[in-house]
Amino acid sequence: MTPSATLCRAQQALQLRRAQNAPLGNVRTIAQKAAAAWAVEAVFAEERDRRRERRVVLAAEETSRQRLANAELDRQISENPDRGRATPDPLRAP
Repeated sequence: MTPSATLCRAQQALQLRRAQNAPLGNVRTIAQKAAAAWAVEAVFAEERDRRRERRVVLAAEETSRQRLANAELDRQISENPDRGRATPDPLRAP
């Protein structure tokens, strides 16, 4: 399971608070390093989310293109040459 950007940012904030409130120097150092690592992971997670959203949009566009192509093919191979011409297709521009 890959962490989301929201989770990474929350963990980063938690580690920063831990670093600010820690009485021991080594705890502060480790918490600061952990916060930096979560910040880097958040950047990667945001990029993954952007790519995932882009794939969803592209898949929706491809589905729409396929639907229009199938509708056009149905009109072309129909035995009735007037099929699809009497009532305009709401998906096609006039």
